[in-house]
Amino acid sequence: MENPKNKKELSRLGLGCMRMSNATDSDRSASIATIHAALDAGITFINTGDFYGSGQSEMLVGEALKGSNREKAFVSVKFGVLFSPNGTIDGLDVRPQTIKNYLTYSLKRLNLDYIDLYQPARIDLDIPVEETIGAISDLVKAGYVKHIGISQVGADTLQKAHAVHPISFIESEYSLFNRNIEKQILPAARQLGVGIVAFGILAHGLLSGTYGNNSRIPLFSKENIEKNLSLVEALREIAVEKQITVPQLAFAWALAKGEDIIPLIGARRVSSLQDSIKSLDVNLSESDMRRIENAVPENEIAGSSFPEIRFKNGRIVHP
Repeated sequence: MENPKNKKELSRLGLGCMRMSNATDSDRSASIATIHAALDAGITFINTGDFYGSGQSEMLVGEALKGSNREKAFVSVKFGVLFSPNGTIDGLDVRPQTIKNYLTYSLKRLNLDYIDLYQPARIDLDIPVEETIGAISDLVKAGYVKHIGISQVGADTLQKAHAVHPISFIESEYSLFNRNIEKQILPAARQLGVGIVAFGILAHGLLSGTYGNNSRIPLFSKENIEKNLSLVEALREIAVEKQITVPQLAFAWALAKGEDIIPLIGARRVSSLQDSIKSLDVNLSESDMRRIENAVPENEIAGSSFPEIRFKNGRIVHP
């Protein structure tokens, strides 16, 4: 995938580093090995956040990139989410006057001179998005940021942000169990020439059989899991016919939705990464796509796969 804004060749798949941490030496080594394997396989898009593991993810990415060709990696960083010591989300800080400070710490942890894509993890309803993006645009002018992104926003907010400074990518959840971006966000992004970074392709473990392993995020309720698993079985029939795994089918579906979409692989092990990369070799016809989407009718999906968290004046507010 070629980004028209910098003519830099980007991979069709990206590596999501949210779950990487250095809690143990083995986890740390496995995460770094996974990043190396991704780069060796031609995956250039490396996605992290300054709040992932309280900075641990950034440090792992920085160590993995040490000694390598800087131009080989396109590093994306989100900022702004605040956590309590017990690991729960406590608020958001995207005030213009604090952004330079967050960037300074990220550059230090990553051991980089600049970040390829920098973006607020959410917006604050009390702060005009134009002010937040304007502050990042100053960092672009200073050379510390190459491109600006935005995450988890609606079409109107994307358009407002893009009017201040060109937005290169919008990061959104996108999977067979959440196709909401197809209604407004995806058309708006395409009209503006903004790429899509898609996370949650495997519905946070529902499609890989690891659902519930990430207990920090409350997703589908227990009563809805069984209903949704019946839909997963319908997908499994298609995957078996094509002699691939359900995760490979899910990634192949996302890839076939458009070359402007970069699905993120949330792997912590080389084997998981390599399994997902095989989706690049899967060709799906239009009839395949219809059959896959018909296997998971939107009106039969039980519950929501990702919590909608909104922030105002730095605090969490509920709809």
